[in-house]
Amino acid sequence: MSIVIHHNPECGTSRNVLEIIRAFAEEPIIIDYLNEGWTKSQLQALFASANITPREALRTSKSPAKELGLTDPSVSDEELLAAMLEHPVLVNRPIVCTKKGVGLCRPSEAVFKLLDVAPGTIYTKEDGEVITAP
Repeated sequence: MSIVIHHNPECGTSRNVLEIIRAFAEEPIIIDYLNEGWTKSQLQALFASANITPREALRTSKSPAKELGLTDPSVSDEELLAAMLEHPVLVNRPIVCTKKGVGLCRPSEAVFKLLDVAPGTIYTKEDGEVITAP
């Protein structure tokens, strides 16, 4: 199974996760979801596999979530999914799929649990911050 990253090249966390995958695994399949968009079944499968809800996957910063009224707790999962289909930026990123599972990799070191990386392995992110695999 190839590694897949649902990636936003403008996002520092997404860029760091991509580089961690490249450094410790393989060249992943990169899906630029802002350009390609989502399907409802794709989002439902990703969220189920990652064991997160649409609410947990909702990007509230640097997105139109608040302006669209999506931060209100009364908004249903179905309404969130519909908004995510219309506005792909509403899905937090990056979401990574590997043979070990699927996860929303925020913070970027969360990707280590989806890769075969020895505990204690050190990586330096693009901003110079050093992170360690758990």
